[in-house]
Amino acid sequence: MNDAQLITARLVLRRMTIADAPALHAAFSDPEAMRYWSTGPHTTMSETVAWIEATVAAVEDGSSDDFAVTRDGAVIGKAGLWKGNEVGVIFARSAWGQGYAQEAMAAVIARGFASHVEAIVADVDPRNAASLRLLERLGFQQTGDASATFEIDGVWVDSVYLTLTRSRSGG
Repeated sequence: MNDAQLITARLVLRRMTIADAPALHAAFSDPEAMRYWSTGPHTTMSETVAWIEATVAAVEDGSSDDFAVTRDGAVIGKAGLWKGNEVGVIFARSAWGQGYAQEAMAAVIARGFASHVEAIVADVDPRNAASLRLLERLGFQQTGDASATFEIDGVWVDSVYLTLTRSRSGG
């Protein structure tokens, strides 16, 4: 599974490497892109490199199924499943509003269900209207919420939990 590649109409999702650090750092260092992520923005390239190293290790040990998302050979973001069934997606701001997140996540979801995952979950900051709309378009339904679930840069944020089951996805 480590050498997996997913191909969509406009994107290629492939395993990330350290060489992707500069492109991914564009998203991970951008306060706007990271506004609803589970950590604050990366302030150094070494933070992004460490994140990529941890992601690659998680793919190798089977606890993650993450991909660099490329368009015409350029890395524009990342999409995948963490802990086996939790979606995660982030794109550089230059790639926003073009449907890439939905296209990438549809491929990741299909792969998850094809590998016998029964349900895919999401933990979203309730202020993140764009992600909530994306997940709704993909068929996710809200299953709960909680207060003060993450402390990010000294601020506690809430969570909305969503689930997509194999039966609801048509998979």
